[in-house]
Amino acid sequence: MSTPTATPASSAPVAVTGGDVERIGELRTAIDTCDAEIIELVHRRLAISKEIGALRAASGGTRLSLSREQQVLDRFRAALGPDGAALGMLLLRQGRGRL
Repeated sequence: MSTPTATPASSAPVAVTGGDVERIGELRTAIDTCDAEIIELVHRRLAISKEIGALRAASGGTRLSLSREQQVLDRFRAALGPDGAALGMLLLRQGRGRL
């Protein structure tokens, strides 16, 4: 006669109930608010970046400053890790386009 083996824990999702559902809704609303603020800040950053680019071009300067971009990437990396540097690069591309 064989000995029954324990079945592995189910990997099926467990339904969230009660107060957790309400709290998740509140937290998602907070995330939506953060996202809206981030989008607004990105738009503001892009406008500032475009103005800097126009001023640099008008004064005969180069389109971009690699040393300044490195400062931005370093700041994002220090604050957020490797993904932060990737985020910083995305913001730089938004402001100046791909090289």
